[in-house]
Amino acid sequence: MEKKLAKTVTQVQEKYPDADVEVWTMDEHRVGLKPIIRRIWVDEWTVPVASINWRFKWLWLYGFVHPQSGETKAWILPFVNTEIFNQVLADFAQHFEVGENKQVVLT
Repeated sequence: MEKKLAKTVTQVQEKYPDADVEVWTMDEHRVGLKPIIRRIWVDEWTVPVASINWRFKWLWLYGFVHPQSGETKAWILPFVNTEIFNQVLADFAQHFEVGENKQVVLT
């Protein structure tokens, strides 16, 4: 994996010789609330009845980390799809001024 990453960084550096090349890592995670199962006390021979709200509340966390500096950037979004992920990448590129003078290898 390290050899492949080093090779990719070298290729990007050769393609953009005047640019700074940085390696960033990214991960996404789904966080949310699930119904809580609880014990209830009932009289003997009584069927317990418990109401459960089966709806889930989810959020997705996109996190970017620059391992060399420890700098981080995160987005919390209500749902996930290709269009939103492309907007996150565009915002990341704009925030860190990725362009001719700076290239990012995202792992």
